[in-house]
Amino acid sequence: GQRGRGGRGGQGGGRGQGRQNMRFPVQNQPPAPLPGGAPPQAEEANPVALLAQQLPSATPDQARMLLGEALYPLVDEIEPASAAKITGMLLEMDQGEVLLLIEDNGALRAKVQEALAVLKAAAAEEGN
Repeated sequence: GQRGRGGRGGQGGGRGQGRQNMRFPVQNQPPAPLPGGAPPQAEEANPVALLAQQLPSATPDQARMLLGEALYPLVDEIEPASAAKITGMLLEMDQGEVLLLIEDNGALRAKVQEALAVLKAAAAEEGN
């Protein structure tokens, strides 16, 4: 599976459009609890509900990007060394399952451990 590699490009090549530009205004403010500079009370708003609203109208590439952006920081907290690879692996799952992982930290930790085991097994096979 190299399928997870191209998730960032999208139609505009991902350069200078949308995502990067969103980050600049945030840097002048004190660190915000959520990327994008959302006010603290937005943390109580369920990010999963917000994602679930956006996904049906998104293209598969956009949906993958939205889920990846929500999932990556969570995976990065658990396993920084392999966060990008594990996020890519988790994004191969069904959207509903990925939303569940974003919501349920325990389930996410279990899946991250599972993904790590798969990566270790793959590395061991490559070594033989």
